[in-house]
Amino acid sequence: MIEEKGNAKEQKKYLREIMLKQRDGMPRSIRNAHSERICQQLWEAILNNKVRVVHCYLTMGSEINVLPLLQRALDAGLTVVVPKTLKKRQIQNLILTDLKNMEPGIFGTYHPKSAQEYRGCYDLIVVAGLAFDKKGYRVGYGGGYYDTFLAEHLSAKKIGISFPFQMVETVPVEEHDVKLDEVLY
Repeated sequence: MIEEKGNAKEQKKYLREIMLKQRDGMPRSIRNAHSERICQQLWEAILNNKVRVVHCYLTMGSEINVLPLLQRALDAGLTVVVPKTLKKRQIQNLILTDLKNMEPGIFGTYHPKSAQEYRGCYDLIVVAGLAFDKKGYRVGYGGGYYDTFLAEHLSAKKIGISFPFQMVETVPVEEHDVKLDEVLY
């Protein structure tokens, strides 16, 4: 449960700590099974919404593994765009052409090597996080990267993905937080 004491920033910090610890402690078999299920749900959303351009994170650590979904999207001829994390809450959006030619980035991230930048619109943006509520709010890692990005692409469908335990009654909300359209868990 979220501690009722403190402001939204302190509550988010607390949520990040407990959710990351719990996620990191999940057995790999459970994480893999859930990742597979979420990827299938995302693929159905892609088909149902006639998505041609999808923006998605590249899996790090104990996050839901979306790499099979990204490969499936590439195989189907979709434009797949992934973030390259920059400083000052900015990301550069790069066109993914294969999952093999990667290089390390900042904060333990990675991105496609020598990739072309994408500056167009998105049909779907897939968002990771550490905690979500059913209203569509999320707690990310605390850098504000995705809130800045999502605020620039309000017309895109925004889907958050999480493990069931990451769903909480209410996520602390700050003025800059952008609401997602849907959360799959």
